[in-house]
Amino acid sequence: MQVQPIDRVKEISPADFRERYLIPARPVIIETLSHQWAAYEKWTWDYFKSLAGAVDVPVYNNSRAGAKVLVNGGDDTMAFGDYIDMIRQGPSEWRIFLFNLFKHAPQLKEDFRFPGHLLKGFLRSFPMLFVGGAGSIAHMHYDIDLAHIFHTQFIGRKRILLLDNEQSSLIYRMPGTVESAASFVNWQEGLDTEQFPALALARGYTAVLEHGDTLFMPSGYWHHMEYLESGCAMSLRAMPETIAGKLNGLYHLVGLRNFNNMMIRLRPQWWYQYKRRSAKVTAERTVERLKRRN
Repeated sequence: MQVQPIDRVKEISPADFRERYLIPARPVIIETLSHQWAAYEKWTWDYFKSLAGAVDVPVYNNSRAGAKVLVNGGDDTMAFGDYIDMIRQGPSEWRIFLFNLFKHAPQLKEDFRFPGHLLKGFLRSFPMLFVGGAGSIAHMHYDIDLAHIFHTQFIGRKRILLLDNEQSSLIYRMPGTVESAASFVNWQEGLDTEQFPALALARGYTAVLEHGDTLFMPSGYWHHMEYLESGCAMSLRAMPETIAGKLNGLYHLVGLRNFNNMMIRLRPQWWYQYKRRSAKVTAERTVERLKRRN
């Protein structure tokens, strides 16, 4: 796999953002976008605990979903405050994603601003927190609603790997899902190109997100994230600008997810194996097509 660093800018004008990143669908890290927000200094573990420590949250471990696991199904549940205490004590594979803390503590919405000068169409009712212990992993996937994402890191550091959606067949996208059949755990040390040879042809972007960094991730981008330290980030989501993009997102949310969950309920083992076989066949055909072109 060929990997290059994600572009970094201190700040960016709306015109430059649109021309250099939004239209060509390229990721960028804006280093100072969050520095004027109250959240930049205010959001700490103790602050979160004081606001929503008693709220029960679903938590997820590092195991990849098995044959009978529904889309977004949690592995356990615990109080948010207890979870924070756990990940502060040391490495932990447990993470939280798509947590709407703002539902329980609406005053948090006063601590940041949507970057409407860069992009329109933000889903203002759905800012989401992503929290993980050191060593926890969000396995390779793309977001099912196909939103553009501004992902700001507030606590800790994490390493990210991104690939545009055109790489889907090369990274073994499974039909009916937004997941890859291949593992990207410790990808920087090498990938299993013996079992998944098409990975060698994929092209990605990488970076380590630090406190205050805001990653712009265009619609449909594949991402794999590894928490280097216990940390917390927030995603602000904006729908695609085109009607076709919005309809595709709706299809993913309603049609694709429901169909996948239905198959998991009806024929879990068969569907589990079929998705993986199909991903490999599609990857092989893509590699052959690329060879003929060259």
